[in-house]
Amino acid sequence: MKKTNFLLAVFVLTGLLSGCAGNQPADSSSSAPSVGTAPETTIAAFTTAAQDADKPSIPGALTVPDESDKQGKSGLSVPVTPEDVTLRVGSLKGPTSMGLVSLMDRASKGEAGNQYEFTMVTAADELLAKVVSGQLDIALIPANTASILYGKTNGQVVVLNVNTLGVLNVVSSDDSIKSIKDLAKKGKTVYMTGKGTTPDYVFRYLLSANEMTEQDLTLEFKSEPAEVAALLKEQPDAIGLLPQPFVTAACGQNENLKIVLDLTEEWDKVQGEDKSRLVTGVTIVRRSFLEENPNAVSLFLAEHRDSAQYANSHIKETAQLVADLGIIEKAPLAEKALPYCNITCLTGEEMKSALSGYLKVLYDQDPSSVGGQLPEDDFYFSGQ
Repeated sequence: MKKTNFLLAVFVLTGLLSGCAGNQPADSSSSAPSVGTAPETTIAAFTTAAQDADKPSIPGALTVPDESDKQGKSGLSVPVTPEDVTLRVGSLKGPTSMGLVSLMDRASKGEAGNQYEFTMVTAADELLAKVVSGQLDIALIPANTASILYGKTNGQVVVLNVNTLGVLNVVSSDDSIKSIKDLAKKGKTVYMTGKGTTPDYVFRYLLSANEMTEQDLTLEFKSEPAEVAALLKEQPDAIGLLPQPFVTAACGQNENLKIVLDLTEEWDKVQGEDKSRLVTGVTIVRRSFLEENPNAVSLFLAEHRDSAQYANSHIKETAQLVADLGIIEKAPLAEKALPYCNITCLTGEEMKSALSGYLKVLYDQDPSSVGGQLPEDDFYFSGQ
């Protein structure tokens, strides 16, 4: 019965995402909204900033550690042999993929513990379509979109980890801005994108948490981050709310611009005991794939964690891989952006606390931003 419900959900959701999957016929007469257009302009901003490139498919050679080598080529502890299966992993061109490039590189050299096939795209819609149609087993997607997908598929996706924390920064040449409350002084205007989407909800939440309202300042929305960056170049004293890597690019065009507020840090300042975090990206797996291949998924988690750690500790090498894969056009720009991309790998209870609290904030402002209701406990993988 569960499989029947899932197939029905797949049919419905694929219909909503018509035209996104590679071999799905598009219905030009349909006006149904796409689930992928659910509020997550932060991710859309990443993809716009990246140079367009063909979607790479990077095959990895299977390396199964034998009984005499429990570490295997991956250098990770593998308590059990992973299933002989190719993990099809999809990601968006941006910070979420930047934390994965080391694993992509090792897999292409036959040095990974699993066998992998990686796909990168520039739109969340395409990833979602591939997940629900079974073309991808694992995907790195916006956090709120994972919640929406969970609801649309009757709980047939599971979150494995949080792979990216917040990447939103307030940028200005005004050195007097030291806190969120400073934005209310002198009737300041903040230029940003994504009205009615997650960056908007996050910023309004932080205003409220600092006992402020939108009446204390002016929010002016632009159509895309590049427009905000251009405005900051023309008006150095303006204030912009931008995601990485647009922040790095904007500051590179004007030496007077700087990050005056990191919204991830501002979020952490106002948290209570729930320990929620400002989350950007998560990694999901199809529930059926997890149930059929638990060892391979556990090894992927370990290898993903290792890859994220490498991205944070080997900035120069990671930046070159990022450029080679076309995620960001030039390695020097990637090298400057990487330290601010908040690449991580939160799992288990830490992941659940961080993500559930974040989704609750979005839900309180607009239930539709997370699919109309909050996910159940089985949304969160507790394996590690």
